[in-house]
Amino acid sequence: MTLLVFGKSGQVATELARRVPEAVFLGRDRVDLSVPDRMGEAIRALMPSGVINAAAYTAVDRTEEEEALATVVNGAAPGVMARTCADLGIPFVHLSTDYVFDGTGSTPWTGDAPTAPIGAYGRSKLAGEEAVRGAGGIHVILRTSWVFSAHGTNFVKTMLRVGAERDVLRVVSDQVGGPTPAADISRTCLQVLDLLRKNNEKSGTYHYSGAPDVSWADFASAIFDLAGMETRVEEIPTSKYPTPAARPLNSRLDCAQLQAVFGIKRPDWKAGLADVLKELRA
Repeated sequence: MTLLVFGKSGQVATELARRVPEAVFLGRDRVDLSVPDRMGEAIRALMPSGVINAAAYTAVDRTEEEEALATVVNGAAPGVMARTCADLGIPFVHLSTDYVFDGTGSTPWTGDAPTAPIGAYGRSKLAGEEAVRGAGGIHVILRTSWVFSAHGTNFVKTMLRVGAERDVLRVVSDQVGGPTPAADISRTCLQVLDLLRKNNEKSGTYHYSGAPDVSWADFASAIFDLAGMETRVEEIPTSKYPTPAARPLNSRLDCAQLQAVFGIKRPDWKAGLADVLKELRA
């Protein structure tokens, strides 16, 4: 039985490769997501037992200028994957994001909460979700947030690099969410896929993020504390750190449904952070 993963060098794909090295990983060097028909051809050629889409256009700020391309990569390509899997009866797991919400309020978002992206990245990811659901196959859309690991580009590595150069860092304190280790996301994708093979009635949209919810400023402080760095965090509002793309203030995700249906609990991001720091030191 063969697992096909779209994505190769990203954080989640890298962690998946550690757990299932025998899987087939299709990166940009083999499949161009900007040409969606290639996705279907790749699936039909391999006829895998399951498909995970861990590939995406993730440059949030650049998406504001390249929304058309992002919508093809994040929207049309997953749609082709999902339709092909539906035609062949193959279970499909697709990763999405908290950016499909508008970030208002302070209540954690449930899987069936109204979506209202505030930027191009969120709109492109929502297009992918709608295409996957519309395919009507066996699927799980797994929304997650604030992904980090020892590889790729992420907040943890940025803080360690910049924090080593400065005594004080200004970090926004009014954006709140759950940092999520890529290692835990990869394990969850595999668990979900395995259970989907046994019971396709579990198809749907679920949330998975690290606990507890914190602000970016609090997350940065935890990074420095665990890393033994003396860098001090100065809390600032989002208005003092403008970016081309607006960021949701409330990225809290209600993950109760994933636990109820699949028995998967929210991961402890502090434990995941300790593992990442240990790997980086090694």
